[in-house]
Amino acid sequence: MEADLRQYLTFRLGGLEYALDYRRVQELRPLSALERVAAGGEIVAGVALSRGVIMPIVDMRVAFGPRPPVHDPRIDVIILKLSTCVMGMVTDGVTDLVSLPASAVHPLPLAGGEVDYLLGMGELGGRRLIMLDIDRLMAVRGTARQRQAASASSCS
Repeated sequence: MEADLRQYLTFRLGGLEYALDYRRVQELRPLSALERVAAGGEIVAGVALSRGVIMPIVDMRVAFGPRPPVHDPRIDVIILKLSTCVMGMVTDGVTDLVSLPASAVHPLPLAGGEVDYLLGMGELGGRRLIMLDIDRLMAVRGTARQRQAASASSCS
């Protein structure tokens, strides 16, 4: 049964807890440790240099939340290894690294074309985790706002 265990990095965003495949995580770095190369807009918080890699920093607190985020240079940036690029993601905070079997992830009844990045709801010791396909979530769609965000980044 342990053969189907997969590791997930969990994080908070807008009062909910999310999980993404840990294989997509390159590292965690404090925001203050990243060298800012350019300022950004609302969702793309800017472009930063980390260990010789220039990457966009996406502030998911703006994308998912109704409130403007409080700037905290100590907050962790999740550096992601996506299928097309490397990028940073800012959330309300990283919570844990967990292992879940496939049987603990249940499909969401509302998942459809617009939310194809939602893989299901994971359950672990009373916790409910919204499981994300981070590649699909970060994929650029066709809206004008997203094209603007894409032009500020090296991801496409």
